[in-house]
Amino acid sequence: MTAVVDRLRTEKTTFSVEFFPPRGDDEERVLWRAIRELEPLDPAFVSVTYGAGGSNRDRTIRTTGRIAQETTLTPMAHLTAVDHSVAELRNVIGWYAASGVQNVLAVRGDPPGDPNGEWRRHPDGLTYAEELVRLVRELGEFCVGVAAFPHGHPRSSDLETDADHLVRKIRAGAGFAIAQLFLEPEYFLRLRDRMAARGCDVPLLPGVMPITTPRVLGKFGELAGVPVPAEVSEQLLPLAEDPAGFRAAGVDLVTRLCERLIAEGVPALHFYTLNRSKATRQVVANLGLGAG
Repeated sequence: MTAVVDRLRTEKTTFSVEFFPPRGDDEERVLWRAIRELEPLDPAFVSVTYGAGGSNRDRTIRTTGRIAQETTLTPMAHLTAVDHSVAELRNVIGWYAASGVQNVLAVRGDPPGDPNGEWRRHPDGLTYAEELVRLVRELGEFCVGVAAFPHGHPRSSDLETDADHLVRKIRAGAGFAIAQLFLEPEYFLRLRDRMAARGCDVPLLPGVMPITTPRVLGKFGELAGVPVPAEVSEQLLPLAEDPAGFRAAGVDLVTRLCERLIAEGVPALHFYTLNRSKATRQVVANLGLGAG
């Protein structure tokens, strides 16, 4: 199985994609259509998120295993410490290894039902993402990634403290980091600067999401944990009643964001797809990325 860090060692910027576990058979068919449509473009890797509180754990495990066994893609599984004992985490990690999944994104995870709620550790579980990183690395030859927050984690007191936490996760054994969504590149670039100032040079991937509808724009704010920038709202919201115009403007906006990031030398762009492929394929084509 290929390690994500090896897939990121390319001469030009590549891309990766993220899916969430389907909640039923219809969503599973939609997801697999997207996977098959993106497969010919040869993304560096594809990741599958872990349901809040492990609620979609089984589908995450099954989907990631199927990608490993039935496609040419390099899969990466997400793993959270939410509501899991160490013994349960060991079982999940072992199942990943048995299914041929050797890349794991280790995140502490949000409290179920309220991402901003108080974190409660499982009585027999872990408290910090860096502990989860160590556990995964102890249990096999895994390539481990961690989450990064251009705007700072909601529970961090300031950006410098947040960068300290990120570097600790990496020094616990992570080989790369994926940034949460943003629409203003300076936040991502300053995070990269803070990592460099701490002597940390692992690949940092920007998280981007094609904005195709007003609903997706609203979803951005939810996923990023910060308000949509005013200039973006001013550009897109007047087109709310013009679906084709909104989509074209949103895809163009994200394409220009990606162009700036490529010019700044990012190793890969990480696309949050919402289990659809068309807009991601369009941005990838605009940028001249992918094998297709």
